[in-house]
Amino acid sequence: SSAPCSLADVMSEQLARQLHEEGSPFPEIPDTDLDLSCAPEADTSSDLILAQMLQMEFDREFDTQLRREEKKFNGDSKVSISFENYRMVHPYEDSDSSEDEVDWQDTRHDPYKAVKPTTTPKKGFVGKGKNITTKHDEDVCGRKNTARMDNFAPEVQVGDGIGMDLKLSNHVYNALKRHCDTEQRRSARLHEKKEHSTAEQAVDPRTRLLMYKMVNAGILENINGCISTGKESVVFHANGGSFEEKIVPEECVLKVFKTTLNEFKNRDKYIKDDYRFKDRFSKLNPRKIIRLWAEKEMHNLTRIKKAGIPCPEVVILKKHILAMSFIGKDHVPAPKLKDAILSSEDMKKAYYQVLNMMQRLYQDCNLVHADLSEYNMLWHDGQVWFIDVSQSIEPTHPHGLEFLFRDCRNVATFFQKAGVAEALSVFELFNTVSGLQINSDNEADFLAQIEALEKRNEDHVQKSSRKIFMDTSEGTYDV
Repeated sequence: SSAPCSLADVMSEQLARQLHEEGSPFPEIPDTDLDLSCAPEADTSSDLILAQMLQMEFDREFDTQLRREEKKFNGDSKVSISFENYRMVHPYEDSDSSEDEVDWQDTRHDPYKAVKPTTTPKKGFVGKGKNITTKHDEDVCGRKNTARMDNFAPEVQVGDGIGMDLKLSNHVYNALKRHCDTEQRRSARLHEKKEHSTAEQAVDPRTRLLMYKMVNAGILENINGCISTGKESVVFHANGGSFEEKIVPEECVLKVFKTTLNEFKNRDKYIKDDYRFKDRFSKLNPRKIIRLWAEKEMHNLTRIKKAGIPCPEVVILKKHILAMSFIGKDHVPAPKLKDAILSSEDMKKAYYQVLNMMQRLYQDCNLVHADLSEYNMLWHDGQVWFIDVSQSIEPTHPHGLEFLFRDCRNVATFFQKAGVAEALSVFELFNTVSGLQINSDNEADFLAQIEALEKRNEDHVQKSSRKIFMDTSEGTYDV
């Protein structure tokens, strides 16, 4: 039996360590393949380090499970959702970089940072007598201004002025500071504009998401490059997929209407007096006006296609993005009539096609293109195609006949310059298309008669609507 010992000896850590070294009453545990994922040299004598190691292991298991859930959630989707924000980023987690590598940008003490020039003491001067140097000294101020450039915004490249012993005068430094502040405010405004509106390339985050959704839904296989850019829209080429058992054309275009109306704010005259959209027009919300504009083009294209006039076929409309069939072949768009190189016979054929299409557009579709010119007509497969009908209006529009006269002037001028001897004059073309008989060879007189006719039609429409309103009111009162 062991000799008795005092309570102080029993509570002694030294005695406990001695007993542990003499032999443990527990049998040795055989080696197993269990990986505790702890380095053998890790110090486990501290409870804090042990707790941190266990926390790291828990975090790794959580992150692994999170990645598994992310993969299951996204599946084969072309647009994936990231769960990275929910990861347990642990300060003790090993990084991929080597231990010797230090990111000096994240440390307070950068060994490569240039030494800033010594500042003058609080009393405002150093030295005595002739050797006195005040805080207003040109060299001291110049070096201090150079050092202050480090406080400019990160995107301003100031260079190593301190290393070059650069001396900036107060005038130059103040001018630079004002410029940097102005640029910072400007970039903030531009960033906000890019986030909330479609600018030059018309692809803001909202528009990009809509395009991704169209690809993800299978309507489009993929979206290729930009075909053309105009003041109101940007057109992209895309490969078609399928949509609700409807075969989408193999080649499509996406017409993305810009949500900035700065370049054509006067365009509201085409839509605010159109009775089809009059009640829904709101000048206060540009984004909704653009959606209305895209919807107007869709309805006009549908009506034109139904009459058998060559034009793009509508696939689908998503807010301010209109998907249509592609006029061209193998990613090469059909040339505009302005750029097409045609023989005299083909040009004559094109003229008669345009004349026939204008008549059918006016009489069968009850529409006026309102922006018809050689820029909005394509030549493809020996046929003229009408495009860009978002501004097209009905002849009952208060300015419908004026727009028709402008279209006739553009068409007559183009074909007369192209050498088509059979081309009618603008006055003859207007009467042929509209079926009216306005007799005048003077443009001012001709336009005056058109405006008088429009005024008469407008008064007639207002009287009819007033009569209908009165009848409705009386009927309601009798009831």
